[in-house]
Amino acid sequence: MVQQDSKSFNIQSKMLWLIGLSLLAAAVWGNSFYSYIGLLYRVIGVLLVMGVALTVISFTSFGSSTYSLIMQSTVEIRKVVWPNRTETTQTTFIVAAAVIAASLILWGLDSLFSLIMRAILG
Repeated sequence: MVQQDSKSFNIQSKMLWLIGLSLLAAAVWGNSFYSYIGLLYRVIGVLLVMGVALTVISFTSFGSSTYSLIMQSTVEIRKVVWPNRTETTQTTFIVAAAVIAASLILWGLDSLFSLIMRAILG
């Protein structure tokens, strides 16, 4: 009995994916077919059809887990402590100094190896 339920759920999920992807394909096709209509109206139409398609896809198991992941990530983004202007400026200067120091070290090593190779090869 459990296998039948999961099988019917699997078929339902596949049908929802088929409907959602068909709507997305129809949005792309309609955008190119109705190219003589103003761009604003085509963009609004495509956005509406994409919204309906994403709503249909959100009812699949993958869609619901993706929606849950997006909601959880937005909660986590709100928890991030962003640096203030002073911290950002200081960090930028530290990174710039490290890049300049690394480039000078690499330039020095390149010059040294070039000098050694010229001495060896004559």
